[in-house]
Amino acid sequence: MALIAGFSEGFHDAALCLLDDTNIIHASHSERYSREKGDRWLHPTQLEMMRKADTVAYYERPWLKATRRLYAGQKLARRRTRADVSFSHHESHAAAGYYTAPFDDCNILVVDAIGEWDTISIWDNMKKVRSWRYPYSLGLLYSAITKRIGLKPNSDEYITMGMAAYGEPRYDLSPLLERNLHLGCDDIYPDARNEDLAASVQLLFEEKLLELVKLCPKDNLVLMGGCALNCVANSRIEGKNLWIMPNPGDAGSALGAAALVRRAKLTWVDPYLGTELPRSNPSAIVEELLAEKVCGVASERAEFGPRALGNRSLLADCRYDLKDTVNRIKRRQLFRPFAPAILEEFAGEYFEGPMNEYMQFTSRALHDYASVTHVDGTARVQVVRKDSSSVLRQVLEEWYEKTGVPMLLNTSLNIKDEPMVDNAHDAQMFTKKYGINVF
Repeated sequence: MALIAGFSEGFHDAALCLLDDTNIIHASHSERYSREKGDRWLHPTQLEMMRKADTVAYYERPWLKATRRLYAGQKLARRRTRADVSFSHHESHAAAGYYTAPFDDCNILVVDAIGEWDTISIWDNMKKVRSWRYPYSLGLLYSAITKRIGLKPNSDEYITMGMAAYGEPRYDLSPLLERNLHLGCDDIYPDARNEDLAASVQLLFEEKLLELVKLCPKDNLVLMGGCALNCVANSRIEGKNLWIMPNPGDAGSALGAAALVRRAKLTWVDPYLGTELPRSNPSAIVEELLAEKVCGVASERAEFGPRALGNRSLLADCRYDLKDTVNRIKRRQLFRPFAPAILEEFAGEYFEGPMNEYMQFTSRALHDYASVTHVDGTARVQVVRKDSSSVLRQVLEEWYEKTGVPMLLNTSLNIKDEPMVDNAHDAQMFTKKYGINVF
């Protein structure tokens, strides 16, 4: 079969995906190569890989996006890289979820800030049945509040979600849903606490998401778009067999664009699809954790998605309250929570509620390990399955044998506002700059 390339580029989080028949042979974020967070252009390394493709697909329709940007009073944007074919923004989101999902018959719910004109869409398999259009947008509102509280929109929404646990939902933000929020809403509630604004937008988002889920009648549901990264809201969805591709935002739509050329179910194994390094020695990692309590891991193929799942991770001994220590290493706000990675067979003993291998939900902690528990008593759990290809599985097995504890603190191997470590040179520089050994 012909080699297919799909890419996203021009706005934020450029990415490339390569398909050989139904096999995903590569998927990567541009920022990992350029070291520029959220880089909007494909890197020369990716362009070189793309040259081997027989068909190149772009993740949205430029002319349609241009009409909306003109309407919204924004500057026109462009892409640098040629494409043989293009698909609509929400169709690419939907395809990335549908063609990797473990079921064939489903609804797809896409929720993001905005593509061309659609901001929310519902699909019956790959047929769009309903959509909401700009300016109404849950994602734009969430980004606007992120900016209002002093964070970076299109980047720091997950911090807003974490901050919400420290506030009270005191404000009705629903009138803003009909407002053009591209320039933000910095004038609202000037005396409000940031934590209360975060709590208010989080609650509104959860309520609106559940209303949308009710409009999806099928038992199987695919949730896509950047808003699908809101694990707190995802955890409130009940009664559905839910699939969220681990990279549901715009970068993941590079995969969706390629899938729309192939139009067949892809062979989904795991999100380890990027730059490949040698497999790390799990025993060396465990010994470093026992000695130093913190250790970096750069092993095998990089994750395609915003969350480290063991191959580009910073691990720490969760028996100690190292939250402040690790936040200082990563130059992050001290209120930020950390995720636990736990052996699959012990997950139900330590946590209650929805959880999976991709950190897409929050569960209630049934333990006293404060370093991996948020202020509201929840944690974003990574369940490490017995068949996981990541070295993290062996690390956790050996860690359990040594300590009797089946989990570790797991966060991404990066510093705030920098991309994750990608290659061996990045790993060496991380050790040199921050004093953390990386294996």
